[in-house]
Amino acid sequence: MAGGRQLLAADFMMSFMWVWSSVLIKIVVHTILGYGAHDVKGEVVRYGVSLLNMFFFAFMAKITKGGAYNPLTVLSAAISGNFSDFLFTLGARIPAQVVGSVYGVRLILSTFPGIGRGPSLNVDIAKGALTEGFLTFAIVFISLGLARKITGNLMKTWISSVSKLTLHMLGSDLTGGCMNPASVMGWAFANGEHITKEHLIVYWLAPVEATLAAVWVFGILVRPKKDEASTKKDEAPQSNLKKTD
Repeated sequence: MAGGRQLLAADFMMSFMWVWSSVLIKIVVHTILGYGAHDVKGEVVRYGVSLLNMFFFAFMAKITKGGAYNPLTVLSAAISGNFSDFLFTLGARIPAQVVGSVYGVRLILSTFPGIGRGPSLNVDIAKGALTEGFLTFAIVFISLGLARKITGNLMKTWISSVSKLTLHMLGSDLTGGCMNPASVMGWAFANGEHITKEHLIVYWLAPVEATLAAVWVFGILVRPKKDEASTKKDEAPQSNLKKTD
């Protein structure tokens, strides 16, 4: 129970910090450094700082022993786990992330009034849902592959961060390229748009369904480690028999 409470506190804290980090990056790049909204150098600096920011949150996840700021991250892991972990994720971890994002945005708007409205949907609902669904499917599938195949933490974080940033850039003009329902919920709640059809379908339903689909497809295409280990054990005696023959 104590470990569960610590994990919930970490989820809340990291979600709170995540919504703040995106705003602080924009303030540093556009206000302090003075780059324009469409300045190429400014975009390069912003994306470079964003990569460093993702490395920082990967470090935070490590020191908090599993803390996360994205519901899709914990959902994809919970689907493959036991039922009690699944219920804990749905009933406690994801709500903690949402509450952390909501309070983070509230503090942002009280500290910097008029800073912005967060991600916006610039296409119709169907295209928006397909966009967020595709981006989510891609990043969840990549994350599962990295967890399965890559052992080095630095390389894993680098590939994951570059992938997230690339997918974000692809969807930024359409839906904001969020792939994070909790952070979008923070802004939507502050703007009174958290129960609209657009928000629920595009930023919750589509990403959750895409996460489930990615885990399912990955399970079909990639054999579990237990199956590989048993296959190797079965092949070992056969190879020894051939040598003796």
